Amino acid sequence: MSKIVPMLKQGAGVVTGRNHVHYVVTEYGIAMLYGKTIRQRVKELINISHPDFHADLEKQAKELNWI
Repeated sequence: MSKIVPMLKQGAGVVTGRNHVHYVVTEYGIAMLYGKTIRQRVKELINISHPDFHADLEKQAKELNWI
């Protein structure tokens, strides 16, 4: 299961708003998110997810009209 997901579970606590996140780092790369649109953020995060999950994350993002 990927740690990068399209949505958090209902009731999940969020401490930092998405507009305050500058970087997300995984073993597959670094996503620079600050100042980017939702579409750009989604693409950046998919690119640093585990390769086995790219297709599923892209499909879910399209279903949510994010890309």
